[in-house]
Amino acid sequence: MKVRSLLVSMLCMLALSVSFASCSDDDDLLDDSGSTVALPQVRAFFLNAGTQGANNANIAFYAPNGGADFIGDIFQKQNRAKLGDLGQTMIEYNECMYVAVYGSNYLVKLNAAGVEQTRASFVDDQDLAAGIRAIAAEDGYIYASFYGGVVAKINANTLKVEKKLAIENGYNLEGVAISNNMLYVANSYKQVDGKWVYLNDVFVVDLATFTLKEKLAVATNPNVLMEEDDKIFLIAWDYSFVEEGYVLQIIDPANSNEVTNIGHATYMAADDDVVYLINSLTNWNVNPAVTTNHFSTYNIKTKTLNQSSFLKDDAPKELATTSTSMLQVNDDNGDIYIGTTYFAAGNGNIYRFKKDGTFIEKFDCGGQNPNSAVFFN
Repeated sequence: MKVRSLLVSMLCMLALSVSFASCSDDDDLLDDSGSTVALPQVRAFFLNAGTQGANNANIAFYAPNGGADFIGDIFQKQNRAKLGDLGQTMIEYNECMYVAVYGSNYLVKLNAAGVEQTRASFVDDQDLAAGIRAIAAEDGYIYASFYGGVVAKINANTLKVEKKLAIENGYNLEGVAISNNMLYVANSYKQVDGKWVYLNDVFVVDLATFTLKEKLAVATNPNVLMEEDDKIFLIAWDYSFVEEGYVLQIIDPANSNEVTNIGHATYMAADDDVVYLINSLTNWNVNPAVTTNHFSTYNIKTKTLNQSSFLKDDAPKELATTSTSMLQVNDDNGDIYIGTTYFAAGNGNIYRFKKDGTFIEKFDCGGQNPNSAVFFN
């Protein structure tokens, strides 16, 4: 009887564990439940933002090691629906994908095959109706910034909004990043009498209490935040540096959140103590517009900026003058992915390089304006 009772208890515990985890926690087995297509274990997904108002955001599937064909819109293939209007960002957490769709104003959770698990719409939420922007994950929660000055704490499993922090009505919040249980939030701009007023704040939110702890003074129009090696990297869209490019700064949580200028960059990604940078400068005063891209790296350990390109000489020549929209690194093998854009004129391209900068291949990204990537290895 004791053996039978123990067996029943174990079966109950197993059932409970399955019910609370819709995405796989097994490093060797991804959750492909509901998939309409067989996918290899090593896979990559790219979020294409689309063009605002065109309802043409999509997610593309790519097999880095081969074994499957490229799928231009795996979200529609798996879910028989369009992703929506303006895909803002996409992250991986606990072997699931989370996608923020700004124009349609919702957050969706997908399994490792791109099959929708659940979603949360913010259209009818008065506090969050201005639109979701950036997301970060920590300890079972998704933290999202919204236009209108609100940060939301969202259950990563159910996507239920559990808490809201209204920082300042009318502020338009952008990038978020987490370090040492603190959430850093970029405060980009506000509108006053129909005019844009650019701000220069990064808010620090204590996740233990979900309250505002402090406000940091940074470069004007802070936009993108990234955590690496317990440091916070910031790109501010400061338009006063037209010839130099957007401002790149580092925030050091271990040193009272000291803010230091590094240089200029439009996109950044990090892996193995190195921050990869693209400074993309476009002259819009000529027709057609002319873009010049500069590729460089920043070593976090030595605190040095290397202006030499991280790409080798075999890189396609057109990459030096094509407008870029994405820079991502696969942290499993260090492969570098650069996305280019033709805006609303057509699909962008993805350029893939080895960690040492050797060119691997170029392919159509399946949509317009690629901006995010998720890798399952």
